[in-house]
Amino acid sequence: MPSVPQASVEQPQNTPIDVLISYSHKDDDLREELVTQLANLRRQGKITAWHDRAIEAGEEWETQIKQRLQSARIILLLISPPFMASDYCYDVEMQQAIQRHNAGTARVIPIILRPCDWQDSPFSKLQVLPKDAKPVTQWSDRDAAFVNVVEGIRKAVNSLTNGSK
Repeated sequence: MPSVPQASVEQPQNTPIDVLISYSHKDDDLREELVTQLANLRRQGKITAWHDRAIEAGEEWETQIKQRLQSARIILLLISPPFMASDYCYDVEMQQAIQRHNAGTARVIPIILRPCDWQDSPFSKLQVLPKDAKPVTQWSDRDAAFVNVVEGIRKAVNSLTNGSK
């Protein structure tokens, strides 16, 4: 398999990395827990996190999502049965994210929220979070699961910021 060029994904230092969170609305509570755990990275100026709940009244939601999918440097896929079943999440958001990952213009990080069949999916070749691909909801301490996820995201942010692979 050819190596994915990473140079175009690099981010200048002292510039927050735009992070897009792609998820099913049925996992809104878990998405909110992740956003809360990402607060330290946001406060440190390392990331800006965006999800579709930030779309304001009167804005065209599909246009906003597509623009964010094109501009995000990191795309988090929150994997669950509803995500895998959603035509929009799977066929639009995830497919575009994988295309950008394969082109080397974004880093896609799948996060396994709940047990589901994700084997042989387009993102199954990528390293997933949390560690050992253990779904967040199966950890005895959900906060510990999300801290493990955030540690993985922090490593990716530092890698992109420092220009290393």
